[in-house]
Amino acid sequence: MRRPALPKLPSRLPVDGYILALVGTVALAALLPVRGPAATAAEGASTGAVVLLFFLYGARLSTREAMDGLRHWRLHLTVLACTFVVFPVLGLAAGGLVPQILPPTLYTGLLFLCLVPSTVQSSIAFTSLARGNVAAAICAGSFSSLAGIVVTPLLAGLVLHGDGGGFSAGSLVSIVCRLLLPFLAGQLLRRWVGSWLTRHKKALGHVDRGSILLVVYAAFSAGMVQGIWHQVSALRLLCLLGVEAVLLAVMLSATWYGSKKLGFHRADRIAITFAGSKKSLASGLPMASVLFGAQAGLAALPLMVFHQMQLMVCAVLAKRLAASAASAAPEAAVAGAAAGRPAVTEAAGDVVASGARR
Repeated sequence: MRRPALPKLPSRLPVDGYILALVGTVALAALLPVRGPAATAAEGASTGAVVLLFFLYGARLSTREAMDGLRHWRLHLTVLACTFVVFPVLGLAAGGLVPQILPPTLYTGLLFLCLVPSTVQSSIAFTSLARGNVAAAICAGSFSSLAGIVVTPLLAGLVLHGDGGGFSAGSLVSIVCRLLLPFLAGQLLRRWVGSWLTRHKKALGHVDRGSILLVVYAAFSAGMVQGIWHQVSALRLLCLLGVEAVLLAVMLSATWYGSKKLGFHRADRIAITFAGSKKSLASGLPMASVLFGAQAGLAALPLMVFHQMQLMVCAVLAKRLAASAASAAPEAAVAGAAAGRPAVTEAAGDVVASGARR
């Protein structure tokens, strides 16, 4: 008698390897936090890493491509509204969960998460996988990142006042010197360094990730020295996970069905869904280090959790959208042939339609 075949394990776990590196960095900071002169050196290195990151962001962003995307302004305004209006409103509404479900420290991090700009690379990747409007996803993610350099600190100053973040004279100077000026310098020097950056894109990707790991280590190490982690229990972390799952589900539903109500075609709706429901870890972590100082580790924790969650959920969603588009195309082709008209469907032809509209 043959034994029943055991189910095969997936060849690749749906966990971002970089998230594992971040978790390892947090664990290292917990076991070996830097103190005294070493902490001062780590803080200086973290500041340099933030400056380098935003210089590279500015040098890579093609202003001409971003301006070309303005022709599809309704889509970009929708994504910006989701990122910097709907998300913050939901974050403020979550204040009703304090302190019964979320402690004030984690709620501050959750609220900061709602102020961070959208992603670029993962929005493009998931939009492409789901057969959406990739060009729109590129422009929408770029606009969000560009706007976030100014809008995120401004919103933090408005809604995080008294919660461990926001504006003071010192934080304003830090934002300008560490974020805005390096970004503008990158934009100004792009014509000379842009081609070099493109040729060394892979190597510079490691520089980006390594710099963020350094920022995380410095922030979490400072938190360990100050004992801020004693403020959070395992139960509260589970509560945070549940709250963020609800937040992601609400935003995915709002972007998908809301964009349909606004009259967008399927390809555009896919771009809006993936660009408007996600938050950037690459931009958010350096901003947290500037806005929160020694409290940055705890403030960035909700963003790290949300980032992994959005990758796992959006990967499944993108595959399902791609499958539905593939299955709808042959049926539409048969129906179109019977009616004597070309088969341009919502599932497969909206890319063409939206491109014509732009």
